[in-house]
Amino acid sequence: MTRSILFLEYPKCSTCQKAKRWLDEQGVAYDERHIVEERPTAEELRAWHERSGLPLKRFFNTSGMLYREMELSKKLPAMDEAAQYDLLATNGMLVKRPLLVTPSTAIPGFKEEAWAAALGL
Repeated sequence: MTRSILFLEYPKCSTCQKAKRWLDEQGVAYDERHIVEERPTAEELRAWHERSGLPLKRFFNTSGMLYREMELSKKLPAMDEAAQYDLLATNGMLVKRPLLVTPSTAIPGFKEEAWAAALGL
């Protein structure tokens, strides 16, 4: 059975661990997905971005090593959205995590208040 809540995580990430603990403490049922082993597709990222109402840049892990190594802060402004989705889909480490996806929204990064509101808690 597929649940309506999807939790994308990198298990070694301390923020992901904290978010997962919080979800468990709230009694939220969710499907978890390892963001590197089962990375999001460009189509999923587009749907989640549109659902989120956030700027696409918020879906990038801007504090990550890969983001810095690739000098994406300089390259992203010149890329169109389709190219950015394709780039995000190449490596889960580029995606801001944890990522909470519900039927009505998607929230990159863990902010307890935003997650509680999205989950109706």
